[in-house]
This record gives sequence, C-alpha cells and structure tokens, in this order.
Amino acid sequence: MRTNIIIDDTLMQRAMEVSGLKTKKDVVEKAIIEFVERRTRKDLKELRGKIQFAGNYDYRAMREGRK
Repeated sequence: MRTNIIIDDTLMQRAMEVSGLKTKKDVVEKAIIEFVERRTRKDLKELRGKIQFAGNYDYRAMREGRK
C-alpha cells in the first residue's frame, strides 16, 4: 500500500542507526512487523493454569546447560 506519512527526521535517523537498515521504507516495514508481532503475542497472564509441566520437570537442571 502506498502512503505518505510525516515522521520526525531525528527519530527516523535513530531508527535507521539502531536497526542497521538502509532505507526509510525498510525501517517502517520492520516497525510495523514488530508492532503486529508484539500485539498478537499471548499475554503470559492469559496462560496461567493452562500449561501443565511433567511431574519430574526440573528447571534447575535445564538451566545448567545454558552456562
């Protein structure tokens, strides 16, 4: 979709620096993708009580492998 928008030049420049993207179009597309992904993720509070862990699940043992 073609559209014209006014974006603060300083903000756009900062976004390009932080993201490493080369064009304004790429920055805007990336921002929209991240916005949609964030808004459509399940809230952890909604999952409370819906996930059952195995009785022998040991989170400490799982963390040992991350060092």
